[in-house]
Amino acid sequence: MDVHQFSSLQLGFEMTDDRNLLEYAESITEKACGQPATIDDIADNFALYGLNKRVVALDGLEAELDGEIGSGSHSLRRHVRLQELRRRMTSLHHALRRAKR
Repeated sequence: MDVHQFSSLQLGFEMTDDRNLLEYAESITEKACGQPATIDDIADNFALYGLNKRVVALDGLEAELDGEIGSGSHSLRRHVRLQELRRRMTSLHHALRRAKR
């Protein structure tokens, strides 16, 4: 089991295709609410995770970002969105740690 699968299992879902966390969250939210989740929505939900789930989610996101970046515009946009998500989630995680949560 790779880090990506471990992360998704720890977060309570298993991705059986090659979607990343961002694409998976957008898909689930679109099915439930009629529109895809924004990075802000994902970060807000991330704040509800406990310490261990946040660490696993951040590790999984790091693993996704460590992969190769394709040269296509879709791959580049996806990578930039993942970097923005990582920046927001990391900042939020550090703020919650300072607040002892």
